Amino acid sequence: MVIIHLFLYAPATAQSRTEQAVVALLHEQDACWNKGDLEGFMKTYWNSDSLMFIGKSGVTYGWQNTLNNYKRSYPNPAAMGTLRFDIIHFEKISASYCSVVGKWYLTRTAGNLEGHFMLLLKKIRGKWKIIADHSS
Repeated sequence: MVIIHLFLYAPATAQSRTEQAVVALLHEQDACWNKGDLEGFMKTYWNSDSLMFIGKSGVTYGWQNTLNNYKRSYPNPAAMGTLRFDIIHFEKISASYCSVVGKWYLTRTAGNLEGHFMLLLKKIRGKWKIIADHSS
C-alpha cells in the first residue's frame, strides 16, 4: 500500500524540465554570488539593453547598467554576504516564457537582508535567461 501511495504521489510533486532548468539557474546565481563573482551571477540574465531590473531605486534597463548597480551596491564579498533563494511560485506561461516568484536572503556580518522577487524568463537560443527582474 505504501509503494502505491508513493508511486501516485511522485508525479504530482515532480518538477517539469522547465522548472528544473530554472531551479538550476537560480542555483548557478547563488553559487556565483557566494563566490563574489558578479559577472558569473549576471550570466543568467539576458545580455541586452532591453533587460529590465526593477528595484527600490526604480527601473534600470540594460545588462551592463544592472551589473554596474550590483557593483555599486555590493562592492566586496563582505557586502555581498551569502545568498539563498526560496521559490514560492513557478509558472510556465508558454514554451518560451515562465515566471518565478520567490524570496531572497542575504546573510552578512554587516546585517542580514531579505526580500521578494518576481522573474520573467525567456528561452533564448535553447537557454533560459532572466529578461525582467523585480526585486524588493
